[in-house]
Amino acid sequence: MKKGIHPENYRTVVFKDMSNDYAFLSRSTAKTKETIKWEDGNEYPLIKIEVSSKSHPFYTGKAQFVDTAGRIDKFRQKYGKFNKGNASQAPDANVTPDEPTLAVEENTDNTPD
Repeated sequence: MKKGIHPENYRTVVFKDMSNDYAFLSRSTAKTKETIKWEDGNEYPLIKIEVSSKSHPFYTGKAQFVDTAGRIDKFRQKYGKFNKGNASQAPDANVTPDEPTLAVEENTDNTPD
């Protein structure tokens, strides 16, 4: 190995799969503020993960729904405001029927509102 390119601060941590509560002990340099009491009675830093070998479809052989806190809803809330001012574009084919559409009225008499 090359000298000076690998971190020196490895420590024992617990990785916990939040989709099925599977946890395992390993070494890492990842920083975290949370801790957990492990089976041996010691307290270790806790790193929460969304997918592990116990929940990934490749290893389990079955598809499992992993909810990551409504990523689609967060995306729509964050970027939905940018689509409201574009009346010149054609309507989006991916808009679901329950979403309201924006109607824009033009002022044709050239008087200020």
